Amino acid sequence: MASRVVMPKLTDTMEEGVLLAWKKREGDSVQSGEALAEIETDKAIMDLEAFASGILRKILVQDGATVMSGTLIGIIGEANEDITSALTDTITAAPSVGGNTMTMVPPAAGPAPASAESSQVTRIIASPLAKSLALDWGIDLSTIVGTGPGGRIVEEDVVNAKAPPLMLQAGTDQPLSQMRKAIVKATTQSKTPVPYFYLTSEIDMEQAERFRNQLKPTRTTHPSVTDLLIKAAAIALARHPDINASFTGQAIRRHAHIDIAIAVGIDDGLITPVIRNCDAKSLDEIRVASRALIDRAREKRLHPQEYSNATFSISNLGMFDVENFIAVLIPPQAACIAVGAIRDAPVVKDGIVKVGRRMKVTLSCDHRALDGVQGAGFLKEFKDILEHPVELLLPKENT
Repeated sequence: MASRVVMPKLTDTMEEGVLLAWKKREGDSVQSGEALAEIETDKAIMDLEAFASGILRKILVQDGATVMSGTLIGIIGEANEDITSALTDTITAAPSVGGNTMTMVPPAAGPAPASAESSQVTRIIASPLAKSLALDWGIDLSTIVGTGPGGRIVEEDVVNAKAPPLMLQAGTDQPLSQMRKAIVKATTQSKTPVPYFYLTSEIDMEQAERFRNQLKPTRTTHPSVTDLLIKAAAIALARHPDINASFTGQAIRRHAHIDIAIAVGIDDGLITPVIRNCDAKSLDEIRVASRALIDRAREKRLHPQEYSNATFSISNLGMFDVENFIAVLIPPQAACIAVGAIRDAPVVKDGIVKVGRRMKVTLSCDHRALDGVQGAGFLKEFKDILEHPVELLLPKENT
């Protein structure tokens, strides 16, 4: 029986995807689980795998096309099989993220006639990453001379074609990338219906910096300030589990695990890789996990399960010399924390003005799930841990 290949819905926020490049051609043999094409979701670039074995009988969407999740893009069947019914079925089943659940969506309209523009795209030889960058930046690949083998356009060619400064010329519109579309949707859903409140505190980071410097000689790679923040937040959340929660509409859900997302800025937006079970990880384990996730996030190679379903978020802009800011909640999290730069500041102690090392943090809270006293208690715990950082060496809470 012929198998329909559709653009999947890999995350709750994914409404459409870009088919960057087919890895198989019409008439090629395909095995179940084999990569059929490379697609760009709202957060990453990944392989689309076949759900059945057979022959790739029909390709309905060309390289570079943006299509809605659930859209029919190809047909797999036997060599002599009649695939008419597969092309005209009234319902398309799109696999949803996280299991065997199938999301029912309207049918594709069928193969559209190839336009002159799409025909031109198929004649351009370019790497998948080069095509992705060109789509994000609004660059016409036909205007670029490739430097790769056989004149293939590679990533460096697209980067070089984007004239400095890295922005469009005045008077032109930049098309929204898949990631930017996801950011627009998520932030609008967060700020419009959610009653926020904010709590700001200043933390003495002198001991935390000394603690981090003491770890440098004992480790090949020492923890970053963000690693310290993750560990401190994990301990504080374990002691204040009401913060590790979500408002569901009819209830407040207390999460069993502490899964902390860290905001990572990339060229076309923001992605938040998630470190799972932070309360059960040592500082070293957090350091290793965060390094791997951040590196892969910047390459847009994260899987959906690696950047979704966090229970708390940390956004650190201290490295950009930002003193203080407010972060937007990522639904359905009830709280997130924004971290500014560690800076020299005048501090009065025992009537004497001294130079101290201070860092401002702001906790954003969903008032439907949390009250000010709860947020303040968590923030005080977070502050105390960073000001007495020996606790950061605990492998997990209460050990």
